[in-house]
Amino acid sequence: MWQNVPPFYPLLGLFVGYALVMFFNPVRHAMADGFRCVGRYNRIWITFALLGFGYFVFQFVTFTPIRSWSDFDLGKIASISQWYWPRFTDIWRETPLPALEGVAGIFDNATTTYPLSVVAAVFMLVNWRGLHGALVRALRKRYGFWGYLVYLILLLSALASLLKPIVFWQLPEWSGLVPAAGLLRISATVDAIAFVFEYLLGVYIQVYLITVCLAWIKGVSFEEGELFRFAMRRFSYVLEWAGIVVAVSTLIVRLPLVLAYFTNIPGVLDYLPIARVLMSGLIIAFCSVQISLALHNETLIEAMRAHAQFVRQNGGRLGWFLIICGVHFFGIMICDAVMRGAIADRLGALFLWKLSFAFLRGLLTGWLLASWVCLFRQCESGRINQEKWIQY
Repeated sequence: MWQNVPPFYPLLGLFVGYALVMFFNPVRHAMADGFRCVGRYNRIWITFALLGFGYFVFQFVTFTPIRSWSDFDLGKIASISQWYWPRFTDIWRETPLPALEGVAGIFDNATTTYPLSVVAAVFMLVNWRGLHGALVRALRKRYGFWGYLVYLILLLSALASLLKPIVFWQLPEWSGLVPAAGLLRISATVDAIAFVFEYLLGVYIQVYLITVCLAWIKGVSFEEGELFRFAMRRFSYVLEWAGIVVAVSTLIVRLPLVLAYFTNIPGVLDYLPIARVLMSGLIIAFCSVQISLALHNETLIEAMRAHAQFVRQNGGRLGWFLIICGVHFFGIMICDAVMRGAIADRLGALFLWKLSFAFLRGLLTGWLLASWVCLFRQCESGRINQEKWIQY
């Protein structure tokens, strides 16, 4: 019976349901404010788009077998009517976990920073816009003597991030000097150390974009360099929570993968999806801790208490926001899986789609992050029911 139903009707029902959810949910005003914020400061979504595109180019160049330039023949796109389009039942199983991680990223680190993290490491070391000095001063004032230890960890991880592309590039050249197992151990160790800088860079970028959204909410102007340094000072507070996330992620995700190169750990990759689910669940369970630390001069304990109060007072609205984030990320992940399945080995079409997908995801992530900042401030200020809270 269902095979005789024209595909137009399910699509119509899907769009009608989506419109009802978006226009009649309790957080619709925050979502609209987030959209206007992204329209005013398009750097919010462009930042995510550029980082996502940079990571795609790295993966494409590294892992895609390119035999000749004929592989990029765009004439293959003209035969789109002959492509095999996978069904929903064929691809839906590979989308829930990336969608869950996308939702968690709104409250922690929404994008992968490698390989552009290499450029950021250089900028940090040369004190670009005074950020290196601002970081040292913020850590010293915030943590005292322990701030120098945190700085040393950041410096070592930044150096590992600089060495990471060199190590991977030179691995074939070193094959005659070091056994293959030794090369894998070296690369895995460097990658694990560089992960600390790459993650914390993503957190700093997120804190900076949160301050941009806050400036829009308050209607204030800012000088770019001052905002960078202000975000670095706010980042020093967020480091307490980010350190916990790094520690847990290293313990349950990174450490088993590194140890697998040194000793036999059976089925280590089989546990990776479970670890990723646990990490996403941890971040979502404490979703307002990062933004609370970024916007207030709090300790981690105070931010935890504020988060518990926030959830008690605004649990319904927070739940709706999580649902809307999940629906959107699940939707674009489904689109990505369908397009990749249909494109198959057409490299030209794959490159164009991944370019489009990077900017689509960047726009979605920027909008949801701005909406989250607006929702948090509205709930925090007790101004949720004011429909015209922001008029510019």
